[in-house]
Amino acid sequence: MPALNPPSVANGIAAALLFARGRAVGLALIAPGMEGARHSFLAAAICLPVLLALRVFGWSMQGAPPSGAAVALAAELIGYTLGWVAFALASRVLAHQAQRGGDWPRFIAAWNWSNLVQYALLIVLLLPSVLGLPGWIGNALGLAAVGYAIWLEWFVTRTALNLPGLTAAMFVILDLALGLFIGGVTARISGG
Repeated sequence: MPALNPPSVANGIAAALLFARGRAVGLALIAPGMEGARHSFLAAAICLPVLLALRVFGWSMQGAPPSGAAVALAAELIGYTLGWVAFALASRVLAHQAQRGGDWPRFIAAWNWSNLVQYALLIVLLLPSVLGLPGWIGNALGLAAVGYAIWLEWFVTRTALNLPGLTAAMFVILDLALGLFIGGVTARISGG
């Protein structure tokens, strides 16, 4: 008998859109087990062009990176890959420590797909610059987007792992810490 929610990009996107609105029912669209978890890393492939476009846009506005575009691009690609993989591995350990290891595959799938929403937000944050609006508008939107992204990660964690709010916050803190570390190393390699 086929699964009611086979792993698919369409199901992942639909789940992410439900999560974005605080709808836990999105979890029903995420295939359980490792097959769903493996499949969800397609979200990284979908988000990659957005990251590359954002970097090229940034370089066109601020000038080429000191280390050169090729080195900076290589560093960005390595950092991007590490960010997705490092959190997946570290969160698996944390899920086992929280005695939710059996729920981890569905959690990481939900987490990965919810990244689509966060990358879409990054595109929206370009609008003030493109439209020539005052910098404070972009800063305010950026602050709101960071708050929303933190809430979304917390919501997905709490929902997918069935955790209390404070424990779910530890996963978000882990992601932020890894992101800051990897981003810092990537920036140093790029000469930024």
